[in-house]
Amino acid sequence: MPTKQNWIGIDYGAKLAGTTAICFEKEKELFIIQSQKKQDADAFIKSLINMVEPTHVYLDAPLSLPAAYFGKGKNYFYRQCDIETKAMSPMFLGGLTARAMKLSADFPQITFKETYPSFLVKNIFFLQDVYQKKKPFNPEILENMIFPKMGRPIENWHQFDSLMCWLSGKRDFENDAICLGNAEEGIITV
Repeated sequence: MPTKQNWIGIDYGAKLAGTTAICFEKEKELFIIQSQKKQDADAFIKSLINMVEPTHVYLDAPLSLPAAYFGKGKNYFYRQCDIETKAMSPMFLGGLTARAMKLSADFPQITFKETYPSFLVKNIFFLQDVYQKKKPFNPEILENMIFPKMGRPIENWHQFDSLMCWLSGKRDFENDAICLGNAEEGIITV
């Protein structure tokens, strides 16, 4: 069991797409690793969790369903946190939501928190002009503006988003994070 609080940031992708990236700190250096295409992303994450032994995981995926499914409210598509952040519905993300909720249940000793890299970059750092995923990834622009001291260059948007998830964790530990939504239904921490 870890002796101090530490966390990892995960940009959670489709199970076999090779788009899941994890950011973690070891000996005061940040590392980002990414799953390979046709590699089970959930097994990849579980292996890293067992190696790093984080106390917290900041995950870019829904960790709850709308309260209407539990007889509270009438919105079956969106949670309050989705409305506040303009995020996609956990119902639209279906399988990803189910996998994220299962991953959290598989590690009851770890605190899982949902985060949203796009909201962090656009609404906290105000970099909506350069954070455009439809354009080719240009690591220098965003890395130098947000987090200039990476050991290795970031290669793609998935890796960058894992860094943003990790950074949401850092903000949370430093009491700088904002929490959107409500505790009964789901919170997004950025």
